[in-house]
Amino acid sequence: MVSIVASLGHHTDEVSCCSFSPSLLATSSGDKTIRVYSASDFTELPFSPLTGHGYGVHGCCFSSCGSVLLSCSTDGCAILWSSETGEVVATLKHPDRSPLRFCAFAPDSSFFVTGASDGTVALWDYSCKTLHRCSAVSEASVVACSFSPCSQMFVTGCTHGDLRLWDTDISLLHAEKNAHDLGVASCSFAPQFHVDGSCAEFRLASCGQDSQLKIWIVSQHEGAAYVMRLLHTLTSQSAPVLSCAFSSDGELVVSGSMDKTVAIYDANSGTLRDMLKQHDRYVTAVALSPTMLLIASGSTDRTVNVWRMGDGVGTTAAESRETVCQGRKLPGHSRLLLSDWSEEDVRTWLCEEGLQELVSIFKANNIDGAELSQLNRETATELGIESVGLRGRLLRRVEALKKEQSCSDAPDEFLCPITRELMKDPVIAADGYSYERVSIETWIRGKNTSSPMTNLPLRTTFLTPNRALKMAITRWRSNQ
Repeated sequence: MVSIVASLGHHTDEVSCCSFSPSLLATSSGDKTIRVYSASDFTELPFSPLTGHGYGVHGCCFSSCGSVLLSCSTDGCAILWSSETGEVVATLKHPDRSPLRFCAFAPDSSFFVTGASDGTVALWDYSCKTLHRCSAVSEASVVACSFSPCSQMFVTGCTHGDLRLWDTDISLLHAEKNAHDLGVASCSFAPQFHVDGSCAEFRLASCGQDSQLKIWIVSQHEGAAYVMRLLHTLTSQSAPVLSCAFSSDGELVVSGSMDKTVAIYDANSGTLRDMLKQHDRYVTAVALSPTMLLIASGSTDRTVNVWRMGDGVGTTAAESRETVCQGRKLPGHSRLLLSDWSEEDVRTWLCEEGLQELVSIFKANNIDGAELSQLNRETATELGIESVGLRGRLLRRVEALKKEQSCSDAPDEFLCPITRELMKDPVIAADGYSYERVSIETWIRGKNTSSPMTNLPLRTTFLTPNRALKMAITRWRSNQ
């Protein structure tokens, strides 16, 4: 059962792209703006709209943790924005300032890529915000891109209809000629991949002007070339299919079409699950939330519709703003780990705890959840909290909050096998077990070539986000 929960009509030109982070929804438009909404109640954030581009915005996407929003435009610029404040982090100019058609983050946020009308792709190093490499990848306009879940390769689609697979040095790994007659419009890797012995297998969705959505198997045996095999050709939509995206668990694939519909398919069987008909004109963009059962669709009718599949994470948008924790009502940020709280979340919590007089101090010192979790008597004094009683109340409240979030009763499968702590960013390693990303990456960097669980050799260092587990942990936290 799919129902519409919000219709957003703030853009003054056609909507070009939609993107979810764990807590936000971003939309871009030909009106030169990016608008940012809360994913809990779809209210527009105070700093929205973002207005740094000189021409229409073609694409937007979040980093995997959601802290940074990337946008690209006909003006030839890619802009990195803080998703907490809306401030510009960096403005990067594509070589030759060719109009940009898409942008995409690697799942591990090591790189992001921009593609241009002149057939070039630029790969940027995110940590230092510099150009890593730029290369011509097509004689036609490059209009679509998606990174693999392991972040070690990406696929591009062009208006000539080809799909091409590249490594992070922009060396060609595979070319699928004429994947879509008349041109590719969009492509998307599934968030998971499968390793069987020495073979790594990925799923890729692509769509185009031929009115088809295709699901491919992309595979590589160790030491051999990559191979693409067509799994499904889906033809439920009667006009060019302009956008596609997988659900966070890889079980569903969603597409938007010029026939004004949004189609939802079972990604494994290829069967049509639902057809959504709410837009008045072409559906140009679709996106799925990584943490909630939500779909966003954007259209040339200038609206963005948000749909809920099943019962979602909560029951209604309004109810999802509050969760019950130990018999008392808490706001939506209580579903997050303390280290993930924004500065605004911390100030809201201070007010809830009767510590309003500390709000101005915390705001002036930019205290977010990570800083709050490290607060002790010495740092509280350094903040200028001179009252012994007030300082003591604050520290007691912080300790109570940390104890409340300690999750000692969490199901074992929610705990990282290495640290035995509740996972924030679970990933699946080649041994089939899920780990906290930072923990397993540290393990591998330490030249440990064996599995922490089985002590058998890890056949590959590929890590894929376990978004299904992440969603389950989020649901569990919301019920505590």
